[in-house]
Amino acid sequence: MTEILSQDEIDALLSAISSGEVDPDDYTAVGEQKKVKIYDFRRPDKFSKDQIRTLQMMHETFARLTTTALSAQLRALVSVHVGSVDQLTYEEFIRSIPNPTTLAVINMDPLRGSAVLEIDPSITFTIIDRLFGGPGEPTKITRELSDIEMSVMEGIIVRILGNLREAWSTVIDLRPRLGNIETNPQFAQIVPPNDMVVLITLETKVGDVEGMTNLCIPYITIEPIISKLSAQYWYSSIRRGEADENKAIIQERLDQVTIPLRCDVGETELPLSDILSLNMGDVIKLGQTHIKSDMTVKVGDRQKFKCRPGKIGSRLCIQIGDTIDDIPDELLGSTKNEEEI
Repeated sequence: MTEILSQDEIDALLSAISSGEVDPDDYTAVGEQKKVKIYDFRRPDKFSKDQIRTLQMMHETFARLTTTALSAQLRALVSVHVGSVDQLTYEEFIRSIPNPTTLAVINMDPLRGSAVLEIDPSITFTIIDRLFGGPGEPTKITRELSDIEMSVMEGIIVRILGNLREAWSTVIDLRPRLGNIETNPQFAQIVPPNDMVVLITLETKVGDVEGMTNLCIPYITIEPIISKLSAQYWYSSIRRGEADENKAIIQERLDQVTIPLRCDVGETELPLSDILSLNMGDVIKLGQTHIKSDMTVKVGDRQKFKCRPGKIGSRLCIQIGDTIDDIPDELLGSTKNEEEI
């Protein structure tokens, strides 16, 4: 701990320097001391803090989607949330998981390489028990999965991978596919032992049973899109995706809207006495300048097209012509005001 000088000691030191009793070169300023940071070359950091944070936010979305999907399929209270996101060597990951366990090797198309999804045995057998009609109570089973149990877990994992694709959609159009399921971690060597991986630990709870679900993604798999793993890119992608999605929804709803369409043949003004005396066969002269003049088609209350009258068989019809740019004066006024501002 650095000793703090009192004011008297500082005055005495300054006086000694001024009188020449003390040489200033004998003392080194604290700010000039070099700071040493320990760096392990055997475990270099491949991901920045910003990239780790982005991966955490992406998989928080994945956790929420998985919570909803498993709750609906198992008809039980399921909770999945991100516990931690760490970078470590693949060997350390393999040593940290039990044997036997449920290890799903995932092809990360269009990215190269594979990832590993590890589900804790307690969670695995609870899910199987629920799907087979059991209560899903905690069990201490430590054995490999049978062929039927393996087939059941394949369906669960495929459904989870759909959520993974949606969570990654803001960064890349990921198409994860289930390769195979292993129970012995030693048989799932997707990268060399010393290669760096990112480990997303998902704390999973099914009913009263708690366990861990681990998603291990090698650095060489994420490397082509490492520049996109930034919070700024992720947020901008979300906003862009939401805008496109909202636009599609609005367009779909507008396609179903019914709007009145009518053709104005012409108009005129008559005294009320003439209107009351009208009889069948009377002719009313409209304000049309010529019989071959264009008429107006209104969409709602807006003039939209010019048209010509006609006849097809026994039916009257109109032929659409030029478009009319009918912009209300109040809109023109607001536009001018905005330009002036």
